[in-house]
Amino acid sequence: MSPTTPLDIQTAFAGHLGHLTAEQEEAFAKFKDNLSKANLYHPSTESRSASHDDPSLLRFLRARSWQPAAAQKQFQDAENWRLKYDVNNLYATFDPEEFEKSKRFYPRWTGRRDKKGLPLYVYRLASLDPVEKELHATPPERRYQRIIALYELMTRFSFALCSALPHPSSPTPISSTTSIIDLEGVSLGSMWRLRNHLQEASRLATANYPETLGTIAVVNSPSFFPTVWGWIKGWFDEGTRNKIYVLGKEPGAKLLEIINSEDLPKPYGGTLDWKFEDEPKLDAAAQELIGEMPKGPVIFRDGKVEKPSVGTEQATQN
Repeated sequence: MSPTTPLDIQTAFAGHLGHLTAEQEEAFAKFKDNLSKANLYHPSTESRSASHDDPSLLRFLRARSWQPAAAQKQFQDAENWRLKYDVNNLYATFDPEEFEKSKRFYPRWTGRRDKKGLPLYVYRLASLDPVEKELHATPPERRYQRIIALYELMTRFSFALCSALPHPSSPTPISSTTSIIDLEGVSLGSMWRLRNHLQEASRLATANYPETLGTIAVVNSPSFFPTVWGWIKGWFDEGTRNKIYVLGKEPGAKLLEIINSEDLPKPYGGTLDWKFEDEPKLDAAAQELIGEMPKGPVIFRDGKVEKPSVGTEQATQN
């Protein structure tokens, strides 16, 4: 099986705004009506905007196979989770210096996008070796808060920015990523030590940020990868597992089907001069729109970069 051909936009964005079947439109309308009646969502009016945007709501509905009742249960659980961890205020008040340092432990945005316009993330696990002691020395509660903050950056900044940039499916909003997981130089022992770290992030995403993981390409997989896959496959739902492709030591041919050479880092067969430890290297369109990649917790709204505001307003997505 190979990744979806990116030029087949209707297939690639099936279930997204502008690409819904009549049955999906009906399920979406029922889902929104049910949420409204349960006081979990309010639509836009002349005096206020909708409490949640359509791409966010659709992610929950896709994750639950277009079953409105099941999607509502997950949505309500996620909203309760956001209240429990005071997600909006956590993000708005997160220390910028710690925020930037936290990026060393998790998938990083390259600043580029795949051929469909999805932000391209890379996670090179061997790069955690020099900072692994620091990772494990961080109190579990704070480590969990860091993951939340970085997911908020992805959904409220990266997705929103990429939605505003030119992409083949425009005006369909961007609401998921393409990711490269690089296992070069990783030992079985280090994978075992990192298992709780990796599981924590994957479970948080599956429950509270559903359908944000698009294509996942595992590259440079070691001989023991089948053992590792036996550990981790249960962390993902079936839909996510079906998006994971193991490409081996020379992934360039497959990755270039979904990512332009100038946007694919050199270690993976492209021409982009970027490595995991680097800051995002924005493409020309993004540079024209926002200049440099901002530091710390930010959101992208109405065509510009903003600092998130402190308050109790809901903001599940971009």
